[in-house]
Amino acid sequence: MKRPEIWLLGTVLLIAGLLLVFSGIAAEVLRGASTGFDRAVILSLRNPSDISDPIGPAWVEEAARDVTSLGSVIVVFMLSGAYIGYLLLAGTRGKALLMLVSVGGGLALNDLLKFIFDRPRPELVLHSAQVFTSSFPSGHAALSSVTYLTMAALVTQHAPSASMRIYVMAVAILFVLVVGASRVYLGLHYPTDVLAGWCIGSAWALTCWVAAQRLKHRRTEMRQHAP
Repeated sequence: MKRPEIWLLGTVLLIAGLLLVFSGIAAEVLRGASTGFDRAVILSLRNPSDISDPIGPAWVEEAARDVTSLGSVIVVFMLSGAYIGYLLLAGTRGKALLMLVSVGGGLALNDLLKFIFDRPRPELVLHSAQVFTSSFPSGHAALSSVTYLTMAALVTQHAPSASMRIYVMAVAILFVLVVGASRVYLGLHYPTDVLAGWCIGSAWALTCWVAAQRLKHRRTEMRQHAP
C-alpha cells in the first residue's frame, strides 16, 4: 500500500473514531446518564461558598472570558475571513474555498445538531456570559476545532521542517483545548457538550481536508492523462 493510501485510510479511521465517540456521548446525554459527571465537573470548578463564582482569583475568570471569545462566531469569522482574503490574494483559490467550506459548513452542522438535541444550558450556576443557543454540542469547541485545525493544516503544507509542522499543529490544538476548557470553567457548557464539540468539529475539519486532497489528486491525474 502506497503512503498516500495509508494516510487516507488512517484519516478515515480517525474520522470514524471521532464520530463514534460523538455518538456515544450523545447517547449518554439523551439518556441522562452523563448528568452526574457533568454536575461533578462543573461544581468542582466553583467556589464552595458561592457556586456562582468560579474558583481562582478574579483575573483568571476575566482571562477565561478573553480566551473563550477565540471560539465565538464573530472572532472565528473575522480570523477565517482575513485568512481567506490572504489565500485569494496569494492565488490559492482552492485553499480559500476549503477554508470557507470548513468554517461555514462547521457552523451549519453545529447549529443543526443544537436544534436536534436542544439541550438546556447548565442551570447549576449563574452564567458568566450571555448565551443565545442551546448547549449540545458546544459551538465554541466545534468552531475552534474546525477553524484552527484547518488553518494549521494549510500553514503546515509549506513548513520547511517537521519541527515547524509539529509546532504549528500543537499551537492550534492548544487553542482548541483552552477554548473548550474555558466554556466549562465559566459554567456556560457541560463538559460533555465540549467533548462532543471537539469530536464533531475535528471530524468535520478532517472530512473537508480529505475531500480537498482527493479532489486535488484527481485533478492532477486528469492533467497527467490529458492528451
